[in-house]
Amino acid sequence: MAEQQPQMTEAEASEWVRLQFQRANKFLAEKGILTDRVLTKDSRYLVPHVAVWKFSTQDQVDVWVVNGDVPSDVVGAGAAKTAREALRHFSLQWQIQADKILTDEKLSQDPEQQKYAKYLIQSAENLYQTTQVEDLWEDQPQG
Repeated sequence: MAEQQPQMTEAEASEWVRLQFQRANKFLAEKGILTDRVLTKDSRYLVPHVAVWKFSTQDQVDVWVVNGDVPSDVVGAGAAKTAREALRHFSLQWQIQADKILTDEKLSQDPEQQKYAKYLIQSAENLYQTTQVEDLWEDQPQG
């Protein structure tokens, strides 16, 4: 995530956010979670790398969803007060998940599982680094 890429136009950035929003909704629907609305003031979009969304579901439950150049994942809003804290949570969870894969006798022998564990670790490290960049979070209330 730290590497420099060409700047996106405002239209390209808006399209990226729209696409991630659609993907987040689809991800939740596939898990049987139907959204009521997105809480945009709490959500953050670090275009073109990661989006963290706070949704209110039809069951009146708030959830955080992360997607983009990372695994799509969801957690109840009770796990984090802010988008920054949510990214830290996902980062830790992915590290734990990768560790379980790599230390499991059967899973650690599977090349696909090893590849997935490495992807989780890289994604977790990138997310954590993102949470450490103060400039990205200046306009967000502290949790």
